[in-house]
Amino acid sequence: LKSGLSFRQPYAGLVLDGVKTVESRWRPVLAPLENQTLAVHVARRDWEGEEWRAVLGGPLGMNRVQMEALLESGERWGRGVVAGLVDVGQTWLCPASLQGEELSRLEQAAVLIGLQEKHLTHLSNPRWLKEPLSVRGGGDLFSVEIPVHLLP
Repeated sequence: LKSGLSFRQPYAGLVLDGVKTVESRWRPVLAPLENQTLAVHVARRDWEGEEWRAVLGGPLGMNRVQMEALLESGERWGRGVVAGLVDVGQTWLCPASLQGEELSRLEQAAVLIGLQEKHLTHLSNPRWLKEPLSVRGGGDLFSVEIPVHLLP
């Protein structure tokens, strides 16, 4: 039994393709999962906002073609599914005062602008399931049983 968490696109794909290595939430949702594996659920809805484009195209230096390829990769199993697994690291609160190079580095890792006062969690070792597992996600952590034959 694993804990699952829903991510809106393109963030679910960016996590599983190893581009997004820091997750940010207003509450420390992932803190209890430190050193455990999280099932990444692809939400049906898109993330509202285009900050990710600015980060991918700016600091991460991707062109349009690279971005489109990355987005396509992230959609490989569709929506409303557990698509993969990622290992959860430490969670910490991003200070309101953080700025400069350190903040830029975190924004690149989170593929998001404006992390101050959010709870940040390191993510590592992302892997796609062999095929998608159709389950209902939730607003918070939910339990999911992943059949062994789907494990990467």
